[in-house]
Amino acid sequence: MDWYKKDKNYLLTNLKTDGDKGISDEEARNRLEKYGPNELKEEGKKSLLSKILAQFNDFLIIILIIASIISFMVGERTDSLVILAIVVINALLGLYQEGKAEKSLEALKKMAAPNAKVIRNGAATIVPANNLVPGDIVLLEAGDVIPADLRLIESSNLKVEEASLTGESVPVEKDADEVFTQDVSLGDRKNMAFMSTIVSYGRGKGVVVGTGHDTEIGKIASMIQTFEDESTPLQKRLNQLGKYLGFACIIVCGLVFGIGLLQGRGLLDMFMVAISLAVAAIPEGLPAIVTIVLALGMNRMVKRNAIVKKLLAVETLGCTTVICSDKTGTLTQNEMTVVKAYTSGKVIDITGTGYEPKGEFKIEGSNLIADESENLNTLLTIGLLCNDAVLDKTEEGYRVLGDPTEGALVTLAGKRGMVKEEVSKKYPRIEEIPFDSARKMMTTIHENFFPNKLVSFTKGAPDIVIERSKSIYMDGKVVPLTEELKEELLNINSQFSKKALRVLALAFRTFDQLPEKITWENVENDMVLVGLVGMIDPPREEAKEAIAKCKEAGIRTVMITGDYKETAFAIAKDLGIADNEDQAIMGSELDKLSDEDFKELVKEKRVYARVSPEHKVKIIDALKANGEIAAMTGDGVNDALALKKADIGVSMGITGTDVAKNTAEVILTDDNFVSIVSAVEEGRIIYSNIKKFVFFLLSCNIGEILIVFLSILLGLEVPLIPIQLLWLNLVTDSFPALALGMEKGEADIMKVPPRDVDEPILDKGMVRGIVVQSIAIALGALLAYRWGLKAYGIDNLIRARSITFATLIIAELLRAYSARSEKHTVFEIGVFSNKTLTYATLISFVLLLVVVYLPVLQPIFDTYPLSLTDWQIVLLHSILPFAVGELYKLILRKKTY
Repeated sequence: MDWYKKDKNYLLTNLKTDGDKGISDEEARNRLEKYGPNELKEEGKKSLLSKILAQFNDFLIIILIIASIISFMVGERTDSLVILAIVVINALLGLYQEGKAEKSLEALKKMAAPNAKVIRNGAATIVPANNLVPGDIVLLEAGDVIPADLRLIESSNLKVEEASLTGESVPVEKDADEVFTQDVSLGDRKNMAFMSTIVSYGRGKGVVVGTGHDTEIGKIASMIQTFEDESTPLQKRLNQLGKYLGFACIIVCGLVFGIGLLQGRGLLDMFMVAISLAVAAIPEGLPAIVTIVLALGMNRMVKRNAIVKKLLAVETLGCTTVICSDKTGTLTQNEMTVVKAYTSGKVIDITGTGYEPKGEFKIEGSNLIADESENLNTLLTIGLLCNDAVLDKTEEGYRVLGDPTEGALVTLAGKRGMVKEEVSKKYPRIEEIPFDSARKMMTTIHENFFPNKLVSFTKGAPDIVIERSKSIYMDGKVVPLTEELKEELLNINSQFSKKALRVLALAFRTFDQLPEKITWENVENDMVLVGLVGMIDPPREEAKEAIAKCKEAGIRTVMITGDYKETAFAIAKDLGIADNEDQAIMGSELDKLSDEDFKELVKEKRVYARVSPEHKVKIIDALKANGEIAAMTGDGVNDALALKKADIGVSMGITGTDVAKNTAEVILTDDNFVSIVSAVEEGRIIYSNIKKFVFFLLSCNIGEILIVFLSILLGLEVPLIPIQLLWLNLVTDSFPALALGMEKGEADIMKVPPRDVDEPILDKGMVRGIVVQSIAIALGALLAYRWGLKAYGIDNLIRARSITFATLIIAELLRAYSARSEKHTVFEIGVFSNKTLTYATLISFVLLLVVVYLPVLQPIFDTYPLSLTDWQIVLLHSILPFAVGELYKLILRKKTY
């Protein structure tokens, strides 16, 4: 029910409660049984068994398991166990690296208040927040975490900090008497208070209208649970590649098996040959290498201030086309800052950002000296003393205790060397008239500011304060406030407002003696206006550079915020996100659009203001429907749904709520938008490197298939047995493949558009390169095998196979160097510039020597110690694929350019 549209009488009657007495304990127990506890329930998680089984849900893995079973049945138990070990290791790696169990619900629970002040049985009492029920009367005061969704029935100067839920950058003024007749957005429901938000000022009383999953935060929790994780682009490409390889493997195995039987070969022999082909066709090390390379990429990202929680999210960052960013705390500092002042007929620019009291006062670019403007000092004193906020210095920096708007005024005075404690002692406060939303002013009364007089300091809405002033302070003198001066003040106010500044007017009034009864009517009249101040939650300077880099990389940045359109557009324009107001739209306008219209709208809009959590998800969905890879950044509860739904969710690490952190795939440890760009760059490098080692592994694997396939066609004994092929794929190839995953990025990697999400890992150029390399590898190995058979005869098949085995290993190690670039030769990029690859190839070569020469391993791998002559043949034939690969690059480049 839309409780914000209902008046108090309807509310109390419908919920069968009393605004003064509340409900009884017995009624509370009955309602608790009916509605359940005021907490967020978590849906069942996957069992460990289902997670383990999911690891085997892969086409290539199934083929390997079948190959293992057949090997075991025909007596080749060593081969069977090795294949099975590969499958188990891959499953354990996948299980280990799978994202930690979702903690969003636990974080949401932590945000809820542990206790609540309620009226039951006609008396105020404290009860556990999870025992609240609809109809309970809750009492609110400054500092309280709101324990459930409330329809307010009383409010006195009540302000609520809703930034984490709605994105509103300043506390929202609440009014229990307001009743709405039309739909309004979450951030505009001034007669409502929402679970997990915080009372920053004033007091109030409200009726519980929603508990647990019926609250706004509960709806977010429910939606998070219903969203299923989607496959990343890399997962889709690898799965697609796996299916292609699997089907090709089955076809080739069947073909070779049939040819062998037609040639009169034994059934068991052909089974083993088919298994050899299956082993050769499947890059067993690929899943583990992808996992390890992504994990290494995660470690590098940590050094660049980005923690990636899910491995495959690393790669997804690399193909991001749109970054949808929350404004408050992400693109801005979430610290209100006074940037403009107007007094004595002059506009003053104030430098510095955030709550640190450092900055300069400039008029037309020139600094003001300390005593140059009495007007300015009076303006700052009013802002400092008509104020309840405190500036607190901590190890992490400065923070404000109290209202952010008032905190900005304390910081402003601090930039002039004024310390609140000292100034308050000098001009002590003796009375005050608190702010209220009806008159939009606050007044405090002080001693000693003027000799033998009392003075009232007032701050408030410019139009009201100007209207209630009869004089103006000009160059330290009180002069009449003429219509011309009023017009000028209103014009300055308009100019400030158009720049999305929150404007306050500051004034004073002197008294020889205070009225008997102090009221706003007899104090906030006939005032002397001193000036105006304009403040804003300023954009992060480093975010401008980051957004410019995103543009260069072909990535759009979109602002999605709960703030007002004018403020949002001003910040977006300053940051370079939007150029004109047509690119900004209000959330209320989005509700009227069809899905098709929405898909068209997101192509043009850059700023979305006053949006709800549901709007954010709808924007993400529309972008994804248009084929975009959408990243969503944010720090509040209001961002959690979109973070979950986006292709990649990025949370702020410092200001981010636990809900946002646990929902996102990436957490920025420095809350710096620049770190997103670094993460995107790292993602692009990682994908480029994955392509390189896939290129390397597949050219080697297909070369191995050709060796076995052609030997059968030529009527020869199979040159390589399954255990040797497993060694090649798992040990020899894995180390260089990992090293290729450590390649540095190309210099222009962030100057090219994001790759197409549908782009296969194997593009046409790679396919041609694989064909050339595979043929060269097979040719070199078969020529070496032919020499071995001719030199040592069929009776010494082990020696011929050992020569082939060594030739193939050396050829593949040299191939790793060639695979470092599709365009540039190894000599152009530096033979030893990738030190990791140098070490990897040395390790693989040493392991080859161990397998060939260690007597205990010779029977297992069916190897024979090679002579010096044998090594000459091995080296001669293994260099052939490397030479062909490098020559192919030169020919290709000549054709291209």
